Amino acid sequence: MKYISTRNQKNTTTFTQAVIDGLANDGGLYTPETNYQTIDLNKIINMDYISLATYILSTLIDDFSQDEIHECITNAYQSSFDNEDITPLTKCDEGWLLELWHGPTSAFKDMALTLLPHLMKAAYSKQNEDKLISILTATSGDTGKAAINGFSNVANTAITVLYPEVGVSDIQKKQMQTSIGYNVEVIAIKGNFDDCQRIVKQAITNQDILHACKNIKLSSANSINIGRLLPQVVYYFFAYQKLVIRKEITIYDPVNFVVPSGNFGNILAGYIAKQIGLPINKLICASNSNNVLTEFIRTGVYNANRKFIPTISPSMDILVSSNLERLLFMLSDHNDKLINSCMTDLKKKGEYTIPSSILDKLQQTFTAYDCDEDTCKQVIHDTYHNQNILIDPHTAVALGACRQHQQIEKDIPCIILSTASAYKFPQDVYQSITNESIETGFQAMQALHTYTNTPIPHNLSVLESLPNRFNKVIDKQDAIQTIQQHMKELNHVHN
Repeated sequence: MKYISTRNQKNTTTFTQAVIDGLANDGGLYTPETNYQTIDLNKIINMDYISLATYILSTLIDDFSQDEIHECITNAYQSSFDNEDITPLTKCDEGWLLELWHGPTSAFKDMALTLLPHLMKAAYSKQNEDKLISILTATSGDTGKAAINGFSNVANTAITVLYPEVGVSDIQKKQMQTSIGYNVEVIAIKGNFDDCQRIVKQAITNQDILHACKNIKLSSANSINIGRLLPQVVYYFFAYQKLVIRKEITIYDPVNFVVPSGNFGNILAGYIAKQIGLPINKLICASNSNNVLTEFIRTGVYNANRKFIPTISPSMDILVSSNLERLLFMLSDHNDKLINSCMTDLKKKGEYTIPSSILDKLQQTFTAYDCDEDTCKQVIHDTYHNQNILIDPHTAVALGACRQHQQIEKDIPCIILSTASAYKFPQDVYQSITNESIETGFQAMQALHTYTNTPIPHNLSVLESLPNRFNKVIDKQDAIQTIQQHMKELNHVHN
């Protein structure tokens, strides 16, 4: 299995090198070639999550032995999640909620970011490298803490997280500011997530920064890193397996997945799952008011020239979706000229248009809906009061999209990806279900707990008492210089 840069189809490498590099040296995203091994659905029916993950990732990563993959997965998942199923499936009126937030930071990013450090460490040992791996990560709220949690105090690594000063929830910000670990740095940027993501991409290929990294290997824990993307394929199969076991569907029956999406990594993992044999009818892309993806999937025009709208689902407040580049590369049979043209247009003009033939292929699998703020709040309210299910705003966006889709197609079962605990966004959730405002996130957390009698995840319940370690805020134009100086300091310490 080769991994190919989206910007140059001749630039190929192994998974080992791709996970270490993060981003290809030409600025492209490493993408698996399409000669996939098909998953035997009958074989997976009685597997637990760790066995299933080992089987599926072994088909996508062939320069690791199955034993090596199993060891990485066991170390990542065995004691880090508060539910024995890892990703439990809950019935709701619209179908089923796939709960992806039972990990150490209460968000779906844990599914990949508890595993990525183990994959990266194993990959690095194969290369016999002794350089420090410096992980640069942009976050719209959840990736940052999940990455810090995964890489904190891991030998020969350092983790630097950039997050938008305004836009993340009080709880998300506190999670990052209170992070522990001798190898951790957290910086707030005066800008939005797109600014943070652009800075990370620039930094990884910036010559001044690379010159400062004499004994450092730069990489990323964002979903531009293929090691972030592949672990997410597993839970699509796990959800399907659960429905077969419960006799809700018969094996090989088609299902839909509804995915709240900003950077397009989570839903792209679903596309890979379909490519390797999962009977997915539609991947339903759910957007909030920043509905650039909805418009693109419907029209083939990607237009980021629009007002950025801060919403109550901040992890989806994104106008430039990185992983869409991977999807277009796959749909176009590795047409790197098309990708370069589109990405150049996006950089220079803020928009691009794909050929109608590619749009047709895209729409065979993908459909899209968006959900405004009032609808999102109403979905949170109704889901709690009518179904006694407490959901966060991102899950509400997905449920809103699911309801729209079911006006058109009712016969195919829907699995909705629930991506975060409601307690990560307690002010907005509490206001949605009670119509009462509470001033701070921690007051809202306690009020939500009292009102609903639902448990607060332990990692969040202890958060308020933790001291802040990181309060640095910088202008976005100073970010590259700040990263360069940090790399010099890391280089000095490592030497």
